[in-house]
Amino acid sequence: MNHDLSARVCIIGAGPSGITAAKNCLQVGLTNIVVYEKQEAVGGNWLFSPRLSHSSVYETTHIISSKRLSQYIDYPMPADYPDYPSHKQLLKYFQDYARDHGVLDYIRFNTGVARAEKLPGERWAVTLDDGSREEFDYLMVCNGHHWDPRMPEYPGEFSGEFLHSHQFKSGAPFRDKRVLVIGGGNSACDIAVETSRVSAFTAISMRRGYYITPKIIFGQPPDVLASRFKWMPHWLYARILRLTLRLYVGKYSTYGLQEPDYGVLQGHVTNNSELLYFLRHGRIHPRRDIARFEGHTVHFVDGTREDYDVVIAATGFRISFPFLDKSFFDYSEGQQVNLFNLMMHPDHPSLFVIGLVQPLGCIWPLSDVQAKIAANAIVGRYTPPADMRARIEADTAARQRQFIQAKRHNVEVEFFPFFDKLMREVPADAPAWGEVPLPPRQPQSQQPEPA
Repeated sequence: MNHDLSARVCIIGAGPSGITAAKNCLQVGLTNIVVYEKQEAVGGNWLFSPRLSHSSVYETTHIISSKRLSQYIDYPMPADYPDYPSHKQLLKYFQDYARDHGVLDYIRFNTGVARAEKLPGERWAVTLDDGSREEFDYLMVCNGHHWDPRMPEYPGEFSGEFLHSHQFKSGAPFRDKRVLVIGGGNSACDIAVETSRVSAFTAISMRRGYYITPKIIFGQPPDVLASRFKWMPHWLYARILRLTLRLYVGKYSTYGLQEPDYGVLQGHVTNNSELLYFLRHGRIHPRRDIARFEGHTVHFVDGTREDYDVVIAATGFRISFPFLDKSFFDYSEGQQVNLFNLMMHPDHPSLFVIGLVQPLGCIWPLSDVQAKIAANAIVGRYTPPADMRARIEADTAARQRQFIQAKRHNVEVEFFPFFDKLMREVPADAPAWGEVPLPPRQPQSQQPEPA
């Protein structure tokens, strides 16, 4: 394997994980890098389009973690940004980050990767959508995991409009319609709120109880508040968080919701103030899990039946790597992820997956540290542990013990412990930004201006 600055690195995706992968490569002096991005600009999932596209954000999307705990390590969000920036503000932040670190010069926009094949000697052949082929020493996969919709399956057939949250762009098309939203996560709750503003009737179907927290608790975002207690023993930390929610929100049953039957840190917390508000105002109606469809009629497991015009399934996404053969790995149906720190495979040391994580918090700072580890590994400053397989097994077992069994939890982590764990892997001599001089580079002719 090539561990010097001449190593050629392929980065797939110019979303939040891809741009920090490129930045961290430049930070250690790697300039022989290419970022392939199938869209026309930086942003990935945050490149909003009113039409169906790769992006899953909608017209009114705001971040669900606070700006303080969502920013890259050495690139704070602007001081005038609110606690929860909009998708437009986030897109500008990502594009400014890419521009200020010279990443734009290395991106080939409107260029999709059709196939990535491993060659002898830990090298990679990358075939592009136009059929052209290039070879690299390393592959960094940063294509995200919120773009390949997972549709639910129920007995019967719904004869109205049945769509996935990925297709939702605004509440306007649902004016005066009867809408049922499936799910209890952040997207489901956001969509229920947005449709309820204009619909004739909106209900939300949840198969279990969820922890739903307001976006401001005691004057602060919940993640900022939680960061003050992270020094506590884990059992006490979890108990404090649960008590805080109970004091501030009360019992979920008073909102017509099921009570969670698991601990507050054993599942993905939903961060939404308006859902609780709209439930108590009768604009959103809680429903149990779906038993079956019959035409426009939805039968629920508690025996309730109602007619709807539209069903919107906010039921998550598959983890997909369409350019990789499934013999490398396949996590599309919730299989356990056999990657060290959710980023390194013991059989493929020249392959790094960045951002394949679903934290109780924000992905981007974690992607930043993962990319830092990967970049330092490429130049030989970081050596993966010899007992990687044993550590993967231990980490997998720990996730299975902590989190409830669900497909979305195969990459679930607690933000603070996982961040600290990753930081311990960063070598002490890892250079900071600007410590390694970079040669001047002329921008590629096909690069568009940031959107």
